Amino acid sequence: MSKKILIIVDSIDVDDSSGSKANVALINSFIKLDYKVSIYHYTRKPIEIDKASCFVIKERKNNLLYVLSRVQRIFQRTFKINLAKYLEPLFGFSFTFFNDVNSIKAALKKVDVSKIDLILTLSKAASFRPHYAVNKLPTFHDKWMAYIHDPYPFSKYPKPYDWNEPGYKIKEQFFKNLSTNAKYSAFPSFLLKEYMGDIFKNFNKTGLVIPHQIIDVDIKEQTSPSYFERNKFNVLHAGSLMKQRNPEGLIKGFQLFLQNNIEAKENSKLILVGNADYHENMIKIYSKKIPQLHVELSHISFKEVYWLQNHVSVNVILEADSEISPFLPGKFPHCVSANKPIFHLGPKKSETRRLLGDNYTYSSEVTKIDEIVQIFEKLHTEWFHKDKELVLNRPDLIDYLGENHLNEQLTSVFNND
Repeated sequence: MSKKILIIVDSIDVDDSSGSKANVALINSFIKLDYKVSIYHYTRKPIEIDKASCFVIKERKNNLLYVLSRVQRIFQRTFKINLAKYLEPLFGFSFTFFNDVNSIKAALKKVDVSKIDLILTLSKAASFRPHYAVNKLPTFHDKWMAYIHDPYPFSKYPKPYDWNEPGYKIKEQFFKNLSTNAKYSAFPSFLLKEYMGDIFKNFNKTGLVIPHQIIDVDIKEQTSPSYFERNKFNVLHAGSLMKQRNPEGLIKGFQLFLQNNIEAKENSKLILVGNADYHENMIKIYSKKIPQLHVELSHISFKEVYWLQNHVSVNVILEADSEISPFLPGKFPHCVSANKPIFHLGPKKSETRRLLGDNYTYSSEVTKIDEIVQIFEKLHTEWFHKDKELVLNRPDLIDYLGENHLNEQLTSVFNND
């Protein structure tokens, strides 16, 4: 008989964040492995996943927390004062967070835990609402697997991401409790499991690695964006460029590559798509100087991004300038399945670099401009001499990011019960 898995998740809307894309990919892998999957999600709108039972968690509105959360929002909009600085050191979280958690708990109290084999909490960004809710439900703990997609809280992030957000001590205590209460913990990255295990020791006992999964997306009907030119050496960075992910080294390297290789000016293009608020002015200044740089800062659909990843010459994964990057980027499986070379810019101690391998050719630290130029030149030369078609050719990564590895991990869990 198939095992029954209950999944509690913030969102299953693949267009709202990379975290939601990763969540849906993981859910689909469970379904392919013939597990019976029930999903309680807080997406706030009806979304169905084929062959799974989906339940929308409704936001509770007839309570004091809801009223306080709305009063706080109106006050902040009106007076331009961030009340979180004053309230969260006292409570740890916002009124909205607590109301969301209570909404999730209310929905979960209807679940018959005796009929479930595994309870999995998934989240996105810095939310962890499903985790907080289940942490408050002791009857769930003996079957609970807490999936930790990123470090938590921000005070425990590696530099340069770390900062002491309001209420960080309370958030740290929440995660310490979680690390003790969850029977299992899972991480998308080996380095993240190791990193979080150094902070919350119990993760070393309960942790396993379940990487983000390759996702099936039908892009047959997707049309080519107007800015895409098929016969060019197209290098793509897709995804948000937050403050810590500075693309200037990539852009400078591309600019120097063009200056050093006259023929490349006619057939090369660097495409940046996704939000880049912090770097927007810098990027626009460069785009005026570099006609071969195309910038698309407005939101585009996941299908369009995925189509681009599958049709460009090279995909870029850009990380922060730091000593360690324990994250497995949500787009890593998309780039692997696209079967195009991955141009990795990040520290040597990085989960992306670990998976690509120490001898991987197309990797550089983000500030080493000369190395970046050389990688552009090497990729362009290979593209030109290989009939304008480059491939990653990593069946080992395809297998690692697919159902077989996932099934091995889950089998080990169920065999231990």
